[in-house]
Formats: sequence, structure tokens, C-alpha cells
Amino acid sequence: MSQTRASIRVTGRVQGVWFRQSTKNMADQLGLTGWVRNNPDNSVSAVFEGPRETVKKAIEWCKHGPDLAFVDELQIEWQEATGEYELFHVVR
Repeated sequence: MSQTRASIRVTGRVQGVWFRQSTKNMADQLGLTGWVRNNPDNSVSAVFEGPRETVKKAIEWCKHGPDLAFVDELQIEWQEATGEYELFHVVR
């Protein structure tokens, strides 16, 4: 199955609501690699790599996030997978 990469940026109430850790847990369950981090503008960015359909599932989850989150907007940039990540991690 071909691998793909999606870089996303999520805005709304997405910091201080366990968005990063919940994203990591979801990505781990799906077997994706990449990272998630908080941005200075209170948005969250993430990179997911894996099979396209699995990456799409991660993006769908990010449209609402964990229970306390409120997502205003989700921007997606599709790219070619690089294979540079072995795991999914939270960038602090």
C-alpha cells in the first residue's frame, strides 16, 4: 500500500485540552508516524505519515479532536511521504 504524508494546522480551542496527547494516542492506534506540536498562535500542527486511507482517518479525527476541544478550521497539505519518522511523537 502506498504511503502518503499530510501536514495539518488546526485552529480553535485546541491548546490546553489534551489535543496533542490525544492526537498521539490516536496516531499510535492507527500505526501512523510523524509528530504534533502547539504553535505560538494557539493553533496545533501535525504531520501524519502512513497509508492514505489511514491518514484520512487521522484527519477526520482532528476535525473535532478530544472532548474539550473546539475546532474552527483544519488546513491540510498533502505531500509525498519521506519515511523519516519511526514513531509518532509530541513535540514540546
